[in-house]
Amino acid sequence: MKTFSTTKIRNVVLLGHSGCGKTTLAEALLFTAGAIPRVGRVEDGTTVCDFDPESARRHLSISLALAPFVFAGHKINLIDTPGYADFITDVAAALRVADLAVFVVSAVDGVEVQTEIGWRLADELGIPRIVFVNKLDRERASFERTLDDLKDRFGAGIAPLELPIGSEAEFRGVVDLLSDTAETYADGSPLGVEGPVPDSMVAEEHSVHDALIEGIVVADDDLTERYLADESIEVSELGHALATGIDAATVFPVLCGSATKLIGVDRLARFIVEEGPEPHVAGDDQNAAVFVFKTLVDPYVGRVNLFKVLQGVVQTDATLVNGRTMHDERFHQLSTMRGNEPSPASELHAGDIGAVAKLADTRTGDVIAVRGTDISVPPLVPPAPLLSVAIQARSKTDDDKLATALHRVVDEDLALRVDRDAETHQTLLAGMGETHLAITIDKLARKFGVEVETEPVKVAYRETITGTAEAEGRVKKQTGGHGQFAVVSMRVEPVERGDGFEFVDRVVGGAIPRNYIPAVEKGLVETIEHGGVFGFPVVDIRATVLDGKHHAVDSSEMAFKSAAAHGLKAALEEANPILLEPVSELVVTVPESSQGDIMGDLNAKRGRVHGTSAVGRGEVEIVAMVPTSEILRYTIDLRSITGGRGRFVATHSHYDALPDHLVAAKRR
Repeated sequence: MKTFSTTKIRNVVLLGHSGCGKTTLAEALLFTAGAIPRVGRVEDGTTVCDFDPESARRHLSISLALAPFVFAGHKINLIDTPGYADFITDVAAALRVADLAVFVVSAVDGVEVQTEIGWRLADELGIPRIVFVNKLDRERASFERTLDDLKDRFGAGIAPLELPIGSEAEFRGVVDLLSDTAETYADGSPLGVEGPVPDSMVAEEHSVHDALIEGIVVADDDLTERYLADESIEVSELGHALATGIDAATVFPVLCGSATKLIGVDRLARFIVEEGPEPHVAGDDQNAAVFVFKTLVDPYVGRVNLFKVLQGVVQTDATLVNGRTMHDERFHQLSTMRGNEPSPASELHAGDIGAVAKLADTRTGDVIAVRGTDISVPPLVPPAPLLSVAIQARSKTDDDKLATALHRVVDEDLALRVDRDAETHQTLLAGMGETHLAITIDKLARKFGVEVETEPVKVAYRETITGTAEAEGRVKKQTGGHGQFAVVSMRVEPVERGDGFEFVDRVVGGAIPRNYIPAVEKGLVETIEHGGVFGFPVVDIRATVLDGKHHAVDSSEMAFKSAAAHGLKAALEEANPILLEPVSELVVTVPESSQGDIMGDLNAKRGRVHGTSAVGRGEVEIVAMVPTSEILRYTIDLRSITGGRGRFVATHSHYDALPDHLVAAKRR
C-alpha cells in the first residue's frame, strides 16, 4: 500500500452489539474497494478481521482488527471491534485512535446494550459518530422502528440521510435525502445505479428531506437565512455544513443498507471519504511520535505493536525513544496490518496507523518519539477485572512454561491480570467475564502449549476470638542426653477489630529466661499465621505470657517456641473463636428500571444497602456492603438481571463475623 498524506487518511472504528454485522460490513467495504476477492468466511471459518481460530470457532470477534483499504484516492484505516461485553477494553483502545465511529445497528434488533456502551465511550471522548442501519434485507427488519429507537436512546442529533427502497426480502436500494435521488443495486453488485426517487416514496422523501435540511442549516447562520428566504442551497454547501456538525459531534447521520447484499456499502465508503474528519494529530511538530494502542503476541514473531502516528513521519529503521523506559527503540520493519497479514511500508505520515514487530521493551499505552520531543498522551487505563478463576498447570512441563505464557497473554490484553495469592496459594487469572477467561485459557494451550486446570477462587477468611481464656503449653521430651523442656502459661483476649496481634510479656522472677522470650513470641506469631481453630489466620488478639518453667540443661529456643504454640492453640479453643469473612464495598450502576431487582438480589446475598442516588441518563447508583464470597461471580448475575446494562466496582472494605450457620462449611 502506497504512502498517504494526513489529509488523505480516514481512521474509522466499527462499533455495535455482537451479531449486528460489523465484521461482515468490514468485509463488504474491503470487497467494494477491490481489496479482497470475496465476502464471507473461508474454509477454516476465518475472515480478514476474525483471523483468530477462537473467533472462527465461536463466530465471535474477540479482539480489534485492522482492515485498511483505498477508496476514491483515500486510505481508510478500518478498525473492526468486538461487540461482546467481555472485550470492551479493545473497543476503548480503538476509540483512542479513531477519528470517526461508525455504529452498526441491526434493523431487526434495534439499539442493543453494547451499542449504548460504545456510544457512551465515544461521547466521553467527543468522537464524531455516524450510524449504519444494517440487515434491512432480513425478515422483521424495520428502518422506521430502528430510527425511532436511535432517537430515543441518543437524542435529537440523529439525522437520517437515507431511506430504504423496499423492505425485508424486497429491499433493493436507498434514497439520498440530500440530493433527492435514488440508488438501486443488482444482486451481487457492490455499486449502485443512480435514478429518480420511486413515485411511491416522493411524498415521504420530501417530508424527511425538509426536516433534514432544517437540522443541518441550524448551525450556520448564513445558510439558515437563505433557507428561510426559500433560496436554493447547493448539495455541496449542505455537505460542508453537515461535515462541520459531524466533526463537532453534534450531528449523527444515519445511513442504511445490507452488508450481506452489498446495498449501500459503497455509499458508506464515499460518505467516510467526503464527510468524515481528517485524522487528529498532535500538532505541526515534524518530530515523529507514535502511540501504541494494541499489542499482539505471536509465538514465533513475538510482540507486534499497533500504533497511530501522532505527528511527523515515521520511517523504516527509524530510532525513537520510549517515553516510559527512555530507551531507544528501532523500527526495523514498518508495516500496515490487514487482519493478521502485514504489508511492508517505507514510511507512515501523521494520522496513519501501522505496526512494528520486535521492539525491545514497548507495550500498550507507550508513546515513542524522537528524543527530546515534548508530547504526552492520556494513559490507556484498563477497567478493573470483574471475574477471577484459579489456575494451575496440568503437568510439570506446563508448570515450567506457565509464568512466561501468562506474561505474554497479559502483554497482549490489558484487561487481564495475574496474581499469586500468598494466603490461599492460588494463581488467579482475572478478566472481564467467563468468555474472556475461557478464550484466554484456550489461547494458553493453542499459542503457547500450556495446559491449565481451573478451580474456584478461595476466599481469604480470618478468625478471631470473642472471649478471654488462659492455657498452658508444655514440652517435655527425654530420649537420653539433652532433652526438650519448656512450659509457657498465657492469657488470650480480643482487641479492637483491625488492631492485629499484640504480644505482652508479664513474666517475672526469671520463670522464663529473657533470652527465650523472643522464641515464645515467634512461636505465637507463626501459629496465628498458619491458622487457629478453623485453620485460618488469627487476627485481633492480645496474647499475654504470664508465667513458665525452664530447665537449666534441657530448655531451648525450639522448646519454648513449641510450648508457646501449644498453649496458644489450647487458649484459642476456650476463648469463643469465630470466623471472619471479607466484606466488599460494592458500587453498582444500573438502569432505574432494574433498581428493585438489584436491591432484592443484594439482600439475598446478605448485602446491606448503604444508599442510592440518581446519576443521570436514567441510571441509579447503589452502594452496598456485601460478603466477598457472595460476589465472586457477580458480573454474571448483574448481566443477567440488567440485560448487560449494569456495571459495578468492588473493593475490599473490612472483615465481619460469619453467621454461625455458615461456619461449619468453611472449616479447613
